[in-house]
Amino acid sequence: MTTVELTRFRTHPDRADELLAARPGMLASFAAHRPGFVRADLVRIGDDEWLDIVLWASPDDFAASRARGGDTPEVAAFFAPIAELVSAEEGTLAG
Repeated sequence: MTTVELTRFRTHPDRADELLAARPGMLASFAAHRPGFVRADLVRIGDDEWLDIVLWASPDDFAASRARGGDTPEVAAFFAPIAELVSAEEGTLAG
């Protein structure tokens, strides 16, 4: 059952370019080191606000990834420009 991770966050002012530059490395790290990672799409909502939509093969894969946090340099680099977590939700892909 495909699990959808929805994370809405704000970046520090003027650090959007840093976030975007770190994105490919984070995705490569997820693909290499996080079993069950399917894909991710980053949506810009405003100047400093974002929605990250990540698909996981199962709820267990998502839980294992969440427990790892920013444990690689590439993931930590993506997290660095983030100033505030707005919301985090989990659901199941319906169709």
